[in-house]
Amino acid sequence: MRVAALIIAIDGPAAAGKGTLARRLAAHFGLPYLDTGLLYRAVARRVLDHGGDPADQQAAARAAAALTAEDLTRDDLRTDDVDRAASVVAGQAPVRAALLAFQRHFAASQGAVLDGRDIGTVVLPEAPVKLFVTAAPAARAERRWRERAAAPEDLARITAELALRDAQDAARAIAPLRPAADAVTLDTTALDPEAAFQAALAIVLAIIGARSPLS
Repeated sequence: MRVAALIIAIDGPAAAGKGTLARRLAAHFGLPYLDTGLLYRAVARRVLDHGGDPADQQAAARAAAALTAEDLTRDDLRTDDVDRAASVVAGQAPVRAALLAFQRHFAASQGAVLDGRDIGTVVLPEAPVKLFVTAAPAARAERRWRERAAAPEDLARITAELALRDAQDAARAIAPLRPAADAVTLDTTALDPEAAFQAALAIVLAIIGARSPLS
């Protein structure tokens, strides 16, 4: 199914399932997909690679300005140190400004599915479809733990890391994590990936059925 210039904005906390949903929705509708979290992870990775401090706004801004498409394909963007550093650089105005145009340009020409933490509120506030994907903290921590195939004793650490990331994302002065006023909230706590996809698909179809003709 193809919907002309459809833009789907998906926000939510880490390990809520928004990335999996975004990829499946993009494939279903034949749309490009952008994991915007990778942009901030790639900036953080660049800063760390150069021995910099993620809290140094000048260093982070330089890394954002130098970002290339190849940076997004690295296989070391989902490590614990990058997790922590990405949360720090994501709260910096120069970094967000450097990446904002990239994200908007990505969606402008042919529509897209983007997931992140401020897509519906800041990056693409006019997107016709906005989802806020969430899940209970314990469920999210267990998902991240299984994803990393971590040892049993690591679950408590991962739970604490997610709680810290949530607090940082919600409290930052610039583009805090929150649902857009017109976003539809989808709680995936009790849903497996297929059930979550079907629920999200039903929401999208209901919205575009009322707003956009299929093409």
